[in-house]
Amino acid sequence: MNVVKPKPFTFSNGDRAVLLLHGFTGHSGDVRMLGRFLEKQGYASHAPIYPGHGVPIEELLLTGAEDWWTCALEAYDHLQSLGFEKIAVCGLSLGGVLSLKLASVRPVAGVISMCAPVVADHQDRLKAGVIARAKEIKQLERKDEETIQQELNALQQQPFTVLEQSKTLINGIRDELDLVYAPTLIIQARQDKMINPDSANMIYEGISSEQKDIHWYENSGHAITFGKEKDKLHEDIYEFLEGLNWES
Repeated sequence: MNVVKPKPFTFSNGDRAVLLLHGFTGHSGDVRMLGRFLEKQGYASHAPIYPGHGVPIEELLLTGAEDWWTCALEAYDHLQSLGFEKIAVCGLSLGGVLSLKLASVRPVAGVISMCAPVVADHQDRLKAGVIARAKEIKQLERKDEETIQQELNALQQQPFTVLEQSKTLINGIRDELDLVYAPTLIIQARQDKMINPDSANMIYEGISSEQKDIHWYENSGHAITFGKEKDKLHEDIYEFLEGLNWES
């Protein structure tokens, strides 16, 4: 069975643009429902896929933080090339980290971080998530259980330097939060079992933004864009975007 490879998307409705950045081991599907919602509200959006994502996990291990960061910068530049002068950036998990980093080096109308870690104390959980994602992809490929187990065993023997690179990226943005001046909405799921939820408070205290807020989602887990509170999430993001200064 051939698994359809996910693709980046661009929804070009409206003259206000939002860059949507997915999570680690994820792809553009992480933020597609949000993109479609924003399209209905008159917002354009673009969601790239980082190198090593949306493909077999073995390919992820050949990439690193510089590749993902370069992809985020190129995605921002892509929206500018389409004629959007002011861009808001919104990201889930790793995408939230990249969103904050973008806001520290590029002019953005606003930044939204969703379940973004700034404490790299979840490496064991992250590795477990990588293995689980690898198994899921192999099952979708209809591989037999013996083959899957053999490939997973081989995968676990690989050096997971990609995790160290993600740790360096997370620690780096934590040390540069004071460079974020754009209006910021910090979104955190209370039931998040992947990252330390206190990251939300650290982001709030660390950024230099005069306009900033934290929204806690009591009944959501880390994959908040798929959770039972996704409709509330969409409305909160829309309200934040509507409050930004898109004119000057």
